[in-house]
Formats: sequence, C-alpha cells, structure tokens
Amino acid sequence: MSQMMTCLLLIVGVIKLAASARLAVSGNHFTFNGQRVFLSGGNLPWIAYAHDFGDHQWASRRSQFDSQMRQLKAAGGNSLRLWVHIQGETTPAFDGNGYVTAPDHQGTFINDFHDMLNLAQSHDLLVFPTLWNAAVDQDNSHRLDGLIVDSRKLQSYIDKVLTPLATAVKGHPALGAWDIMNEPEGMINPEVSNSDHCFDSTALRNSGAGWAGRKYNYHDMIRFINWQAAAIKNVDSGFLVTVGSWNPKSNTDRMGFVDHYSDACLVKGGKGNGKVDFYQFHSYSYNGQFDSIAPFKHSAGDYGTGKPIVVGEFWEQDGGGMNINQLFDYVYNHGYAGAWSWDLVAHGANQRGGISHIKGYTNNGVIPINV
Repeated sequence: MSQMMTCLLLIVGVIKLAASARLAVSGNHFTFNGQRVFLSGGNLPWIAYAHDFGDHQWASRRSQFDSQMRQLKAAGGNSLRLWVHIQGETTPAFDGNGYVTAPDHQGTFINDFHDMLNLAQSHDLLVFPTLWNAAVDQDNSHRLDGLIVDSRKLQSYIDKVLTPLATAVKGHPALGAWDIMNEPEGMINPEVSNSDHCFDSTALRNSGAGWAGRKYNYHDMIRFINWQAAAIKNVDSGFLVTVGSWNPKSNTDRMGFVDHYSDACLVKGGKGNGKVDFYQFHSYSYNGQFDSIAPFKHSAGDYGTGKPIVVGEFWEQDGGGMNINQLFDYVYNHGYAGAWSWDLVAHGANQRGGISHIKGYTNNGVIPINV
C-alpha cells in the first residue's frame, strides 16, 4: 500500500471518528462514539439565576462553572443539565411589544454559550441546556407568556435566537441535547376537555399539575415545544431534543394517563419534524412516599414509550426514604438511560457521592466518555 493511500485511510478514519463522536439514540438507550452509554451527572442549573449568559454576564460566572464541572468530572460523571433563558429575565432581548430582537442586548450570548460548551468538553462532559422554565411564574413582563400564546412572537425567537444559536454550535461534541422547557406542567390548566386526547388535560386533574398557575392549554404548549424542536432539527437533524416533565403522568399513555409529548401529539403543533428523541421524568416523594407512577416505583419499560428515559431530577431529601446511592442505583439498574440529580450547586457533595457510586457500572452502558 502506498504512503499516500495509507494517509488517506487515516484521514478517512479520523473523519468517521469525528462524525460519530456525538450522543445518539439507539432504541431505548444512548450511544456515544459508537458505544452504549448511561448518562450520569446532575443539574448545574445556574450560578446566578437567569443571569449566567449574555450581556457580558458569563465572564464573571465562568470560574464557578469550571469548578463545578471539574468536581463533577472527578466524581465520575459524564453529563449535566443547565438552564438558559428561564423566563426571559435577561435573555433574549425583547422589544416593547414582546417580540424577540436579538439573543441579548450586548452581543455576547452566542459566544458565551459556545465557550460554556468548550469548557464542558475540556472536562469530558455533555451539556443539556434547558431553554425555558414553567415551574415558577415570575413572568411579570409576560415575555415567556407571549412566546407561548403568540406564534408570531415565538417565530421571532426562533429566527433571532434559536436558529442562529443552533447553527453556531452545530457539531459541537459537548452538546448532548436541547431541553426545550423545564416542567411545562407547572403552568398547564388540568381542566381542559377536548375530543383530541393530545389537547385534553383532564387526566391530570388533581395530579398537582398547574401549581405555578393554570395559564396554558396543550394547544399552546405543544406548539411551543414542537416549533422549537423543529427549528433545532432544521439546523441539524442529528440534534437531540427532550422536555423535562415534572412527572410521568404527562408523558405516558399507560396507567390511565396521556403522553402529550408523543410523536403523534407533538406533530399536531404543525411541524412534522418537531419531535423529542428521548423522555425526561422528574421524581420527588411527598410525605416520604413516591406516587404510584413514579420512576422509583417502575422500570423504564413499564411506561411503553419506546424511547430512552432519563430521570432528570431527584434528590435524597425527597427520595422516598432512599439514600443518594440507592437512588442512582435504582435508575441505573431499572432500564433508564440516565440520572441527573438536583442539584450540584446547593447539594453537590451529596450528589457527587451518588454519581461516584455508579461510575464503574457497565451492564446498562458505560459512564466515562471522552468528549
């Protein structure tokens, strides 16, 4: 074989390796660089709530993110979930009519976000950015509200922020997936009847949904998720997308509930490719007990989703009497595809103990990765 041919083969091999070095879905689990992986880590939700990115804010937060990422890596974790806009407190930039005009006012947002991914890559971590939050309602300016109820305003966000951002970070190996919203059920009205089960929320009556205000119906919320997922996939069909459900009650067609984020439901938002690639359930016990549908009462296959499920929020404080090691153990050993505890900033030592406890497990996917 000639020296030139050998060089060409080496180049092709490097290109193939680079192309495969990203998180992907295979059935009910994840692969990274061709190997089955289990996502283990935690929520690093913010250093300064809604003030981490854009308008030169990142520069003063970077060292704290670096410290948290370094500790997560040392504990044996491979991934983290963090929050971006939240409810539009500082980003993106809005005009007086509630339309989005830019990622931020001072032009640093996209560079900040890209540098955050570079930082994560330096620690061999995958990042799952959560764009919006519906678990609390402090949207006094109605910025997020406008994006949810007005498709023209939502399109302005997609055009001015989401598409340019996704384009800027396309192909970045540290971008695990996009999480469109944290707990949309916080603001869902559970009393809306509809002949279409996707838009009927009455299965959530008396479930706890709507705790942050019964502001939206599933027509609004499905469009909000569907359009953003489609915009992301229009940039790169290989991007993964998820939504952080507060409880499996809104995310399974079994046990008497409705999967509002199924492919069949989400495409009713109007965009055929606006689907989620994996599910994300949150789980906290109440009065010391998990409810009967909680992930810690079931195996992943019980929900019949056909997609990977990450248990994206849980903690020992409301862990149904289980300690952090037992919680991580349970998620790993019951068919789930990942575990992110809440949260690394406020409860880091406890969380990292659970992460370290499972770092050497392999039967449901390896955990250490090279990003």
